[in-house]
Amino acid sequence: MKTIVEEIKPEVERVFQHLHANPEISWKEVKTTQYLKEKLENYGFEVQTFDDITGLVVTYGSGDLCIGLRGDIDALWQEVDGVFQANHSCGHDAHATMAFGALIALKKLGIPNYVKLKVFFQPAEEVGKGALAFIDKGLLDDIDYLYGVHLRSIQEMGDGYAAPAIMHGSAKVLKGSIRGNDAHGSRPNQGQNAIEVMSLLVHAIQSIKLDPLTPHSAKVTMFKAGGESANIIPGNGIFSIDLRAQTNELMDTLLEQVTNSIDYVAKFLNVEITFDITSEIAAAKVDEKAVNLMAQAISDTVGEEFLIPAIVSPGGEDFHYYTLKRPSVKATMLGLGCDLAPGLHHPKMKFNHDRIITGVEILARTVIRTYESLEDK
Repeated sequence: MKTIVEEIKPEVERVFQHLHANPEISWKEVKTTQYLKEKLENYGFEVQTFDDITGLVVTYGSGDLCIGLRGDIDALWQEVDGVFQANHSCGHDAHATMAFGALIALKKLGIPNYVKLKVFFQPAEEVGKGALAFIDKGLLDDIDYLYGVHLRSIQEMGDGYAAPAIMHGSAKVLKGSIRGNDAHGSRPNQGQNAIEVMSLLVHAIQSIKLDPLTPHSAKVTMFKAGGESANIIPGNGIFSIDLRAQTNELMDTLLEQVTNSIDYVAKFLNVEITFDITSEIAAAKVDEKAVNLMAQAISDTVGEEFLIPAIVSPGGEDFHYYTLKRPSVKATMLGLGCDLAPGLHHPKMKFNHDRIITGVEILARTVIRTYESLEDK
C-alpha cells in the first residue's frame, strides 16, 4: 500500500494545488466539478454529474457490497487581507484530494468483484445542503458503509494523530425580521423600537435553561436596524440566531424554546417577528463497526501510538445527514491531525500538507479493511 501511495503522491499534490488555488463557494463549484470530472475520466472511471447541481460521483467495480467515500468540494466566502473572496479555509480542498487519491490507489490495488466503490465529491457542505441533495437523488440508496474525513485543528489533536470518528454537534441558523412602525424620536408611543424588541429577545434567549451536561448554545449573531437619521425610531430590523446542540434530540428542544421566546416577545410588544431556518446540520450518528474498521486502518498507517479515541466537536458537518436520513448506512468520519493553525475557518488557515497523503492511505486501508471483514464471515 505505501509503495502505491508514494507512487501517486505527485499527482495527489497537483490535484490539491489546483483545488486550493481555484476555490468556489457552495453551489458554484462549476469549474471544480469539471476539473475533477476530466481528471477522473482520464483514469477510466465512470463519472456521474448532474444538470441541476454541482458535484460528481464515481462508481468503480460492482457487487452486492457498496462502500462509499465522501469528500466535500466547496470553499468559504470570507474576508482575506481586506478583500472578500472564496477561500479554502476549512480544508475541503484537502478532503476532495484525499478522496481522489484513495480512489486512484484502490484502482491500482484492485478490489474484489463482489465490492462496489462509490466516491462522492459533494458540493455545498458549508450551507448544509449538499448531502441532502445527494440523498434526494438516491445516490445513497445502495451504500452499506460510508467514510468521510475532516482536518482537525491543533487545539483538538497533534500533527500525525488520527481519530476514527468525529462526534459533531447539530447546528441551525435562523434568519428573521422584525416588522413594526417607524416613529419620530420625540414620539416613541407611535411606533415600536426594533432595537428594544431585539434587546428583549436577546434576554429571552439567554434565559433558556436546558440540560447542562449536554453542550448547547443559542446566541444572536447579527442584528440591523435604523439608518442615518438618528431622530427616527426604527420599527423594522433583521437578525440571525445561531443554535448549537451536541445531540439531535436536544436541538429539537432548543429550537422549540427559541421559537417560544420569539412568539412571546412578538406578542408582548405587539410586533410581527418572522424567521426561517436557512441552514441546519445534523449531529453525528456513527456506526461502531465502521469506527473499529477505521481505527484498524489508522493503526496500519501511522501506528497504534498515533490512534486516539473519537473526538467530540461543537462544529457541524452535513455528512451526518447521510446516516440520519438513511439509518441503514454504517458511517464514520476520520479526524486527521495535521498541525492546522490558527484554526478552521480562519482566513490564514495553514496545515501540514504531508498529511494529505496520510489521509489517502488511511481511507484506502479503511475500504480494504471493510471488504476484508466481509470475507472473514
